[in-house]
Amino acid sequence: MTQQYVGAIDQGTTSTRFMIFDHDGAEVARHQLEHEQILARAGWVEHDAQEIWSCTQDVVKGALESAGLTAADLVAVGITNQRETTVVWDRRTGEPYANAIVWQDTRTDKIAAVLKAEHGDTICHRSGLPPAAYFAGGKLKWLLENVDGLRDDAEAGHAIFGTIDSWLIWWLTGGPATDDRPEGRHVTDVTNASRTMLMDLESLAWDDELVEILDVPRQMLPEIASSSEEYGLTVADGPFGAEVPVAGDLGDQHAALFGQVCFEPGELKNTYGTGNFLVLNTGEEIVRSTHGLLTTVGYKLGDAPAVYALEGSIAVTGSAVQWLRDQLG
Repeated sequence: MTQQYVGAIDQGTTSTRFMIFDHDGAEVARHQLEHEQILARAGWVEHDAQEIWSCTQDVVKGALESAGLTAADLVAVGITNQRETTVVWDRRTGEPYANAIVWQDTRTDKIAAVLKAEHGDTICHRSGLPPAAYFAGGKLKWLLENVDGLRDDAEAGHAIFGTIDSWLIWWLTGGPATDDRPEGRHVTDVTNASRTMLMDLESLAWDDELVEILDVPRQMLPEIASSSEEYGLTVADGPFGAEVPVAGDLGDQHAALFGQVCFEPGELKNTYGTGNFLVLNTGEEIVRSTHGLLTTVGYKLGDAPAVYALEGSIAVTGSAVQWLRDQLG
């Protein structure tokens, strides 16, 4: 039997890498590239979404080349991504309306404070998240209020929103529509959607009241899917050079929970990276913390029930070391 492989795109806060694994789970290749941290003002952290897409293409090609493999050797590819980082782009051209607002960015503090004062209990109960600058919904609201023409384009169906997974899947599966092929799939998974303050934890769907509270045109939002299903095929003129199923999508900390085999309620993992993130599997039960933890979706495999989690996070740990490296030389 011919050896077959799976590929994993790991799009993180500071870099993008593509890894290839064999049937036994052994890593056979990887390629990794850093991208720029854009710090335009105090409290602002941005990424160039086009640079991230370019890095993604390069790391895919680099890993395949170093392993001596082609797309024909891959059974599927999955994506894990930095969560909450917010991209809005024109579906007609693929051009972003602005730099991506990164999860670390705090410019939406005032928006979060107003949301907390006026709708805090509703948002927290429905989404599992207390209003905070951390989450994608407030970042999207800021963009709609501050980028000229964005709201009009959103209401016309031209401007669409996504976290980084949505951005990459859209491009991998086609990007803008052409005469020869349809538009790429605009989709996210339940773990990424659960970090927006816009998804209802129980229904796993966009919540009408939360969408109204944050004043977001609903047509901007991606379809919500499970964490493990086929979202589409990569296109032949993309980085893979042929059709490969895109079949996995989880936010990075949720992928870590799954990757560390925390499948049973009560099992937990702690990740030391850009920040520190402790995530506890609570099974099919939604546990609402009274001590400041976040209630979130752990993962959802196809048609199986969602597995929920509690999360405690520290936003700045490893990123402080990178900041010292970059600023002090």
